[in-house]
Amino acid sequence: MNHPAFAIPAPSRQAAILIVDDTPVSLGLLQDILRGQGYRTFVATSGERALDLAGRIQPDLILLDVMLPGLDGLETCSRLKNQPGTADIPVIFVSACSATDDIVAGFDRGAADYIAKPLRLPEVCARVRAQLQIRSANQSRTQQVQRLRMIVEGMDEGLMLLGQDGRIQYANPASERCLGYSDRELAGRPLAELLAEPAAIEVAAWFGGIDDGMPERCRGTREVLLRQPDGSFLAMDLNLSPILSPIATGEQLWVAMLHDITDHKQTANALQRAALADPLTGIANRRHFDACLEREWQRAMRNAKPLSLLVIDVDHFKLYNDMLGHAAGDQCLQAHSGQSTDCCYCRVGGSPAHAVNRGDSACAAIQTPAISAWAAKPPTLQILLK
Repeated sequence: MNHPAFAIPAPSRQAAILIVDDTPVSLGLLQDILRGQGYRTFVATSGERALDLAGRIQPDLILLDVMLPGLDGLETCSRLKNQPGTADIPVIFVSACSATDDIVAGFDRGAADYIAKPLRLPEVCARVRAQLQIRSANQSRTQQVQRLRMIVEGMDEGLMLLGQDGRIQYANPASERCLGYSDRELAGRPLAELLAEPAAIEVAAWFGGIDDGMPERCRGTREVLLRQPDGSFLAMDLNLSPILSPIATGEQLWVAMLHDITDHKQTANALQRAALADPLTGIANRRHFDACLEREWQRAMRNAKPLSLLVIDVDHFKLYNDMLGHAAGDQCLQAHSGQSTDCCYCRVGGSPAHAVNRGDSACAAIQTPAISAWAAKPPTLQILLK
C-alpha cells in the first residue's frame, strides 16, 4: 500500500489533449471520442500551429497525425521533444501508414505510442488512457524525487550514499558543511579514509570484503572521529544502514548518517571534570582520589612497583584563611597541588590533601621538601607540612 503522501494519483478525466490533424473528418471524430470520455480538447491543423499551442497550453497528451502539410508530424514531434517546455508531453502518432518502417520512424522521433487509421473507439480510448496514466505516474515520481531531494538537502544532519565498495556516491550539503570538504572532494572517496582508527580499519575491511562478519559491527550507530581537511578530527555519531539500489542492477548501497556530537562531548567532558573536582579550588575531589588510588594500586601490583601516599596538612590554614581570605586559601591549595607533576593530588575535605605518587618512596621523599621549600616563600605566613 502506498503512503498517502507518496500515492500515485489517477489521471484526471479533465486532462487536456491537443489533436493535430489536417483532415476535418478525422479531427471531428477524435474530438467527439475524447470529449465523450470527459477530456478537454484543443485542435491544430498544422505542425507550426501545434508547436505554438503546445508551448502555451501545456497539454497532457498530443495526438499527432504523421501526414501534415508543411512541417510534417515526424519533424513536429522532434521539435516538441527538443523544447524543454514540451519535451515531457507524451505524443501518440495517428496515421494511415502502418508499415513497420513508418512506425519505427515515429518511435525514433520520440513518440510514446501509435494508432493506425481507421480509428476504432475502444482502441483510441485505451491507448489515450494508458498514456495519461503513465504521465501521471511519471509526474508523481518526479514530485516525490523533488520532495525527497528538498528534505535531504535541507537536513541539518549529514547524509551520504555509499556504493558497495564503500566509496561516497553522494553527500548532502550538511555533510559538506560539517566535514569541510566540497562535493567534488567527497565524490568517489572511500569513507574509511575519513575515519580515525579503529573504525577506519573495520569499515575498510568490511567494504574490502576481508571480513564477512563486519556488517553487524558496522550497522547501527557508533561514535567515530572523522578527519577534516586541516588534519583535525571531529567527534560524530555514524549510522550505517544497508539499502538496495532502485536501479535494476540491485547493487547493495549504504546510507551513512552523520550527527555532530562535538558540543555534546564538550559538555559531557565538562560535567565529568566538574564531578571529579572540588568546587572551591578546582583540585580533584574524593571521588577522583578513590578512582586514582584504585587505578594506581592495580598498576603498582602489576608492575611490582612501590606506591607512595602522602597526607598533606597545611599548618595554621584557618588563620591563613581568616587573615587573607578564602580566595587566598584556595590559591594556596592550588599552588600546593602544582608542585608535583608525577602524582595525583586531591582534596578530600577541609584543608588536608592526599597525593598518590607513582614513583617510589625516595621520589616521594624528594618531593616533600620541595613542597615545604615553596611553602616558606610567602612573606605573610609560613606554611609547614607535617
